[in-house]
Amino acid sequence: MAANRNLKQVRIENSSPAAPLGMVGGGGGGNLKGLRGLEAESEAAAAAMALAPSKEGGGDEEREVGFTIDIKSFLKPGEKSYTQRCRLFVGNLPTDITEEDFKRLFERYGEPSEVFINRDRGFGFIRLESRTLAEIAKAELDGTILKSRPLRIRFATHGAALTVKNLSPVVSNELLEQAFSQFGPVERAVVVVDDRGRATGKGFVEFAAKPPARKALERCSDGAFLLTTTPRPVVVEPMEQFDDEDGLPEKLMQKTQQYHKEREQPPRFAQPGTFEFEYASRWKALDEMEKQQREQVDRNIREAKEKLEAEMEAARHEHQLMLMRQDLMRRQEELRRLEELRNQELQKRKQIQLRHEEEHRRREEEMLRQREQEELRRQQEGGFKPNFMDNVTIKILKCR
Repeated sequence: MAANRNLKQVRIENSSPAAPLGMVGGGGGGNLKGLRGLEAESEAAAAAMALAPSKEGGGDEEREVGFTIDIKSFLKPGEKSYTQRCRLFVGNLPTDITEEDFKRLFERYGEPSEVFINRDRGFGFIRLESRTLAEIAKAELDGTILKSRPLRIRFATHGAALTVKNLSPVVSNELLEQAFSQFGPVERAVVVVDDRGRATGKGFVEFAAKPPARKALERCSDGAFLLTTTPRPVVVEPMEQFDDEDGLPEKLMQKTQQYHKEREQPPRFAQPGTFEFEYASRWKALDEMEKQQREQVDRNIREAKEKLEAEMEAARHEHQLMLMRQDLMRRQEELRRLEELRNQELQKRKQIQLRHEEEHRRREEEMLRQREQEELRRQQEGGFKPNFMDNVTIKILKCR
């Protein structure tokens, strides 16, 4: 495979029975010793070991048979690339190392997105594409001698991670990420569960940068951030960082006077009746007292939470009843107002009808007066006498 720092494929081959699998990249060769020790840490690396074929042929014609894996296969479904979890701390660097030399150490593991070197203090940081590749690089290069210096490689502390407590049992990883994405880009959000998959009420959120993490911490500390319908605010704290992978190997212990004094005695059980047994018993009693007090505090807090939940539920019902009463009163007031409008409308229609009847009566009277005047004028002009029917009509009109 041609040299290429933007490594998009990894060549995994079986080189010899005694040698570990190798990763061929731009630097050419190199044993991928980390694949054997990463079976529990990296499913992708373990799968690569299991699938590696054996050699074919023999003698001088023996050749290596390998296969190519796309680097994207090292990304789990939904995993984001170049996150803080892919960032490695490299210690004990030579003071004269260049950035090119530093990048050349990791060129077999893909193109990094971040490279930082502090030559005065002899350390640096590098960020790879995926967590799996970072695990492989760490296992491969940790302890490697570079200019008479053994490199010390660890995962860098995640400075933008927060612990979230008091989570409702209905909160999932997706809801947690959605809730905290309003403060800035979230790389990972996980709700912690026990060995049975039940939510523990705790989780953690890893942001892509420190500013949104600080913003989320400040906003949640000053206000009450609710994730569900229940008014149960989450508690947000800076995440306490632990290195539970490497621990403290003997080679990193500082051989101080206290170290040599404490190491004079090997691990042992204290014998009854001795000075060691007496004070060891007192230590155990103190630890037991601390355990009991912590359990009592946990019980008190649990009871207080249950009481608060019961009060909250009762208050919720009371609040709902109050809202229902207010809604009923609003509906009654609306019905009363509608009834008043209806009565006003009926009264208005009645008045209009009376006015129409009065107008009609006035028009008829006016017509009657005009007819009478017309009859009188005819009588005066021609001596005309009204017939019987005309008299009857006039009388009827007058009665009206």
